[in-house]
Parts: sequence; structure tokens; C-alpha cells
Amino acid sequence: MDIGIRVRPAETADMMRVQAIYARHVLHGTASFEEIPPDLAEMQRRRDAVLAAGLPYLVAERDGAVIGYAYAGRYRSRSAYRHTAEDSVYLDPVAVGLGAGRALLSAVIERSAAAGYRELVAIIGDSGNSASVGLHRRLGFREVGTLRNVGLKFGRWLDTVIMQYTIAGRAAA
Repeated sequence: MDIGIRVRPAETADMMRVQAIYARHVLHGTASFEEIPPDLAEMQRRRDAVLAAGLPYLVAERDGAVIGYAYAGRYRSRSAYRHTAEDSVYLDPVAVGLGAGRALLSAVIERSAAAGYRELVAIIGDSGNSASVGLHRRLGFREVGTLRNVGLKFGRWLDTVIMQYTIAGRAAA
């Protein structure tokens, strides 16, 4: 793990870099099932919605450069789900293996707990995404299911892995 990684709340000035990181994942990866990258205005709208819900939207920096981001969003809009959030973590390829994913997800767990959320859900695109499944598992998420062949991207049918972390009754991560 690189101790030079700093996690902090995402600022408006970071969103261009966040949009670029996400666009790369949309265009070249299967972690997201989006097929057209959202523009900067849409990414800012999404960040604003996360913050309005009292949830964290964070970036990881190394040597002053944003190398990844993570957030927790409302899991579903119906009121009964109001204590459950869904996390997302995206890294620039240069950040893989540096500990940025762990630092980001740990901070999302901690801040979601502080905001009063009881459960975190991860909907991981592509059951072959062992890096994301492994990251979540190392931080205490448990696999609760797999939805088979629910997405079609790059001419391949893809699964989603559902993982869950119970915050209630635990100390903040």
C-alpha cells in the first residue's frame, strides 16, 4: 500500500478528472454497464445527488493527481431502502495495486456509517472482475448472489455480483 495516497471529498474542480476515469471504464471495461460515457455536466449532477443524500463522494490523490474516486449512492429510491447505500469505486489504471481502492472503499464505509446508513451493497459488473470482488471481500463484504447474463456489452453477456456489508452494530471501518 502506498502511504502517499490521500483520500478527500471530491470538489467541483476534480470532476473533469473523475469523468475521464469513468469514461475509460465505460469505453474499455465491464465494471460499468453504461456504454456511452456521461458528460461532465451529468457527472456533476450525479455527484450533487450523492452529496444531497448526505453520502460521501471521494477522490484519491497521489502526488497531487486524482487517481481514483468512490462514492455511496442511495441503493433504491423507495423509502424503505433509506438506510441502505450502494458503493462504487473506480481507479485510473496507474493506481491499480497501490492501495487506492482499499483507501477509498474504507473511507466510503466509514462515512456511510457516520451518515447513519446500516447496509452497503456492491453491484459489481462482470463476475470476472476479480479485483473488485477481492477488494470488497477483503474489507468485509460477503457475496450474496450473482445475476447471470443480465448485461450485454462488447458482444458478451455479463453477470453482476452482489455483495453486502453490514454497518449496523460494527465500529466504523
